[in-house]
Amino acid sequence: MSEKFSSHYDVVGSFLRPNKLQHVKADLLAHKIDQANYDEILKKEIKRVVEKQAKLGLKDATDGEFGRSWWHLDFLLGLKGVKHVDRHESYKFHGEKTRTDNVELGGRLASNPDHPFFKQFAYLKSIVPKGVVAKETIPSPTLFFRDDRSKNYELFYANWEDFLKGLAKTYAEMIQHFYDLGCRYLQFDDTTWAFLISKLNETTGEKRDKYLALAKDSVFVINKMLEKVPADMTVTTHICRGNFKSTYLFSGSYDVIAPYLSLLHYDELFLEYDDERSGDFTALKEIWNKRPNVKIILGLVTSKTPQLEDSAKLKARIAEAAQLVPLENLGLSTQCGFASTEEGNKLTEEEQWAKVELVVKTAKQIWE
Repeated sequence: MSEKFSSHYDVVGSFLRPNKLQHVKADLLAHKIDQANYDEILKKEIKRVVEKQAKLGLKDATDGEFGRSWWHLDFLLGLKGVKHVDRHESYKFHGEKTRTDNVELGGRLASNPDHPFFKQFAYLKSIVPKGVVAKETIPSPTLFFRDDRSKNYELFYANWEDFLKGLAKTYAEMIQHFYDLGCRYLQFDDTTWAFLISKLNETTGEKRDKYLALAKDSVFVINKMLEKVPADMTVTTHICRGNFKSTYLFSGSYDVIAPYLSLLHYDELFLEYDDERSGDFTALKEIWNKRPNVKIILGLVTSKTPQLEDSAKLKARIAEAAQLVPLENLGLSTQCGFASTEEGNKLTEEEQWAKVELVVKTAKQIWE
């Protein structure tokens, strides 16, 4: 059996949609071209972004998430028992308004063998260069705990525990299907932990108890879905604080959720540490929890602004983190993707690739 994939340098997964792809998407929506024309161009642009990642020295590559509009909703909508809703209000980003799409339960959850992401991954797997691992990114099951997405669970489940088990089973089956397609590196993007940081810091008493219970439920569902992950499949998570047009949703130190993150059965945790909103490194020791096979990937290079970080300062911060977690159990990455939604962050493609190159070069100087 082959070893699990592991690297000391990586990026979270999404990349800016190329201008050409944005234009043909507009043409598709305006019925100026058909779906087949769009799909052909989409595949060419995905191949280009995969080759660029390999050229810059990354050991894994994503499809840039070019085939999706939202980082989370596209996947959730592809599951059975989920329906689209219009909330008629933006997500609470600081300084920007999003589209008002959302999802909610429309029945009992079930995996979908015809989920569009499976076809997308199969194409990615077919084009990654030799020696490069195809990486898939999907939202965490904890996204169902937010935005009233599961408020009507009693219509379809006997109780909350029944729903949690059904959610975990659905995800476990999706994981196995990705594995059967050849996926050996799967990343779960998760904004719920950052949401809980905010809520646990701003509430007390019974209100706070509600969010503590949600943190425990998150650990239960995540670890339940990971129970039967094949031994040679790397499964990671990215703890995201929100990413839309270079803005954010949540702030606060990891301290209040560290006890829960320390229990998650992921191989690696990508943590955002690109500015003061993330707090200091104090919580790293508890999050790592002396687990020799777990890595903490530090998101020290921001994907939100074009200014290039200083490599020497990045090395100093990693040395600081290594006082709490062994250097071999650390890694370096961008703090988030460059385009969690198709709108993308406020920087150019050239500036994006300079960030990726900085991550790879700096990490190689530290670990190689």
